[in-house]
Amino acid sequence: MKTILVEKTASKGLAMGKAFVVQRHNLKADTYRIKPEDADAEVAKYQNAVLDASTQLEELAKTSDIFAAHLEIVKDPALYDGVSSKIKSEYQNVQLALENTIEEFAAIFDSMEDEYMRERGADIKDVGVRLMRSLKGIIQDGFEGINDKVILVAEDLTPSDTSSMNLDYILGFVTELGGVTSHVSIIARNMELPALVGVKELMEKVKHGDYLILDASGGKIIINPDEETIHKYAVLKEEYQMRKKELEELSSLPATTLDGRTVKVYANVGNLEDVRKAAERGIEGIGLFRSEFLYMENTHFPTEEEQFEVYKQAATLCPKELIIRTLDIGGDKSLPYYTFEHEENPFLGWRAIRISLDLEDVFKSQLRAILRASAFGTVKIMYPMIISMEELSKANAILTECKNELSKEGIAYDPNIKVGIMVETPAALLCIENFAKHVDFFSIGTNDLTQYVLAVDRGNKKIAKLYDAFHPAVVQSIKRIIDAGHAQGIEVGMCGEFAGDENAAILLLGLGLDEFSMSIGATANIKNIIRNSSYQKAKEYANKAASVYTTQEVKDILSQYRV
Repeated sequence: MKTILVEKTASKGLAMGKAFVVQRHNLKADTYRIKPEDADAEVAKYQNAVLDASTQLEELAKTSDIFAAHLEIVKDPALYDGVSSKIKSEYQNVQLALENTIEEFAAIFDSMEDEYMRERGADIKDVGVRLMRSLKGIIQDGFEGINDKVILVAEDLTPSDTSSMNLDYILGFVTELGGVTSHVSIIARNMELPALVGVKELMEKVKHGDYLILDASGGKIIINPDEETIHKYAVLKEEYQMRKKELEELSSLPATTLDGRTVKVYANVGNLEDVRKAAERGIEGIGLFRSEFLYMENTHFPTEEEQFEVYKQAATLCPKELIIRTLDIGGDKSLPYYTFEHEENPFLGWRAIRISLDLEDVFKSQLRAILRASAFGTVKIMYPMIISMEELSKANAILTECKNELSKEGIAYDPNIKVGIMVETPAALLCIENFAKHVDFFSIGTNDLTQYVLAVDRGNKKIAKLYDAFHPAVVQSIKRIIDAGHAQGIEVGMCGEFAGDENAAILLLGLGLDEFSMSIGATANIKNIIRNSSYQKAKEYANKAASVYTTQEVKDILSQYRV
């Protein structure tokens, strides 16, 4: 029995089960050249790989149009001719011939003007991966071997990883890399699954099939525990579930302090299922609808009609309001059907509103869909990653264009739909008083704001200790944003993970935050804290916390809060 202690919890809870360790395989081709007399044998290897891949895809194609398309590509004579030609005339080994042919074919599709044809380039690359795995004798990769309840253990997990796995089989997550604001952390909180991230030497210490106790509330992982320890944690798990249920039963009550201030406690969601789950819990509004998941979990840029149907249903389910963030892709979030150029600093690169303003047709499809949905409920639009008035003005000009088009077409929408921005960059912070005059609301994105204000990469485990939203610079930034918004009479919310941090609730309440938006599982606890707090007293402590000079002083002041 071994125990690993972990400093930061991504998502609280307890899980017990076998470890499924995700192994990343090297799929780069061998580069050696073959002898002419070996060419036929290499071609035979490719034929066997095609047969193997076809067998796999024929089963998958029965229920998936995507895999049906992949099956056609695998059997395409042009692909066969390309690979066999490189083997027979250039004496490339079969792996190198496949890799080069796939790159050539994908490049052709990527360069096409037609959007649908460009998307086929991603399908060709996926087929190349499947064939290469067969050539290298890799029976399974990633998550295909998950067919029972497991605790997922990995070096890191990308948004594409989590969108491709069957989350019904996941009891909890543990990763060696990543921070509490990473994508997998957000997914875990939304699903109310325990998760620990940034676990040092995890991949060396945990083996596939090890029995784990994942105590994400206590910050520890117990590997192959004895029977006594298993029994102890089974009891703790039951107690934890009981406490959680008690809080959830009170979650439909308003978040009103003991002295009468009511704030909004909303949910962050990524899909319709999340919206339904929030509604069942009595959560009346959505403070952040992450629209990028509609794009990431698709085979193409979703059409206006596809988006409209989702946004319409979401708006109908929300009694109060639905805030839809426009496409926030880039950084650590990619698309399976669109190739992003390599960037040295993707979090400072082509992402979020920058992509939307460049891909105007994609942006217009989304804005039209949101506007149409606004006829079915209270819908608001939120632009991410804004750094300038020029960006805001251009986005609003495109929005106005979409409104005019819909009016001419006789399609209903809310002409007075409210538009806000996420405040998550130093530029937006420094220009906040001006932005407050030109938007209807702010939502503070503390995940990126903390990263950019502190110049700390939130995914870098070497400096994970430096990433802390309780840093005085971040606290004072939050105060300035709230004060600027209130000075202009606009509402200020927060959709970053800090809003769901129970240790930050008094600080944010006291600073005057109007709307807290967080993972569904955190809402009951935050509501409970607010209902048992005094707003006036919270203001006193928050003002003290915003006037000190060290992170520890901020935490010490807040820890002393008593009603």
